[in-house]
Amino acid sequence: MIKKLTFIFIAVFLLTSITRAQNWGGGIDDTNINWGFSFQYIISEYKTTKKSNWRKPFLDDSFGANVTDSLTGIASPLSQGFGVGFVVNGRVNNNIDLRFTPSLVFNDRLMNYNYIDPGTYNPNTPLIQKKFQATTADLPIAIKLKSDRLANFRPYVLSGVKYSIDLASDKKTNDEAMAAVEKVIKNKRSFLSYEAGLGCDIYFEWFKMTPEVKLSYSFRDVFVHNNTPFASPIDKAKLRHFTFSLFFE
Repeated sequence: MIKKLTFIFIAVFLLTSITRAQNWGGGIDDTNINWGFSFQYIISEYKTTKKSNWRKPFLDDSFGANVTDSLTGIASPLSQGFGVGFVVNGRVNNNIDLRFTPSLVFNDRLMNYNYIDPGTYNPNTPLIQKKFQATTADLPIAIKLKSDRLANFRPYVLSGVKYSIDLASDKKTNDEAMAAVEKVIKNKRSFLSYEAGLGCDIYFEWFKMTPEVKLSYSFRDVFVHNNTPFASPIDKAKLRHFTFSLFFE
């Protein structure tokens, strides 16, 4: 008898706990539209394709002479940034959502140029690193495919497109009066990327938190190919972002 009462007590306790757990999240899955905010950690790099003559020294027409040595390598090291934003989530059905997640992103992008010998511009090292400082408004739209809810967890995958606008590109790249070797790398003011990612909704009593990882890749070249030592060797440069986000809805 005692064993039966113990079993019933445990069963009722577990059933009560599960029922309560299924109600956590503030009923967010029952609304057609909900909103929240996000924090992002971002790693970015350029994926470059070099021209066939990329190694040749750069000839500055204003001086009538080469102003760099021959190149031995061009690479884009990983650079870090952060972002803050909002999320607007529209429920299509129990397993599909549409998400709009605008954010403001602060991210430096880097390019390394290695030369045969130290030159006049870089007397101590054959390496020149150029930095492009970007403050970008990202406007992603994605389809979220989510599983059925498993207690307080709900994994998902998503894919979509992102439109990016650099809010200060003209101001930061006004270098017309500078020498060729001092000019900055210029990016296009706006570009489109495709995105794919995965995450998991974690339900708390009055909200849900969502860790998410996402990879984005620009459809086209993002470089402005002006006549400088740093843009001339590059045929194409696409931008790739790895983003870890925390959403609170």
